[in-house]
Amino acid sequence: MAAGPKPVSASRLALSQVMTPLDANVSGNVHGGNIMKLADEAAGVVAIRHSGGNVVTATVDRFDFHAPVYVGNLVTVKASLNYVGRTSMEIGVRVEAEDLRTGKKTHTNSCYITMVAIDANGRPVEVPRLILETDEDRRRNRAAILRVQERKKGK
Repeated sequence: MAAGPKPVSASRLALSQVMTPLDANVSGNVHGGNIMKLADEAAGVVAIRHSGGNVVTATVDRFDFHAPVYVGNLVTVKASLNYVGRTSMEIGVRVEAEDLRTGKKTHTNSCYITMVAIDANGRPVEVPRLILETDEDRRRNRAAILRVQERKKGK
């Protein structure tokens, strides 16, 4: 049985990391897979905080690249719960790259990642309900409900 309801603010995350040559391809652009990994890690932290247990990635909706990320950029990944089902959680993720010399921030990616809470045997388990605290939380939740319905139609 899931614990009591938890607010969106209890699991929200901002994760920042400077991109190094180890993150880049030969052109000096950061590998898209590295950005995707950071987004998945951030979503996982949010989901673990909310569920209080292990989680796995179930879906990633549209990971479009709007702008490149370069070596030396500070990448910040912001992740927040949008929706909670019985065992699943949709996390909205926004990625920004900052040129540390100029302070210019560029929105590079956004996506929705669905995580499922699992027990020690890898079976789905119930998660706490979500408390929507702000108008923004409620707006994001309404939009997420529509996405969840669309995902279910696609199965």
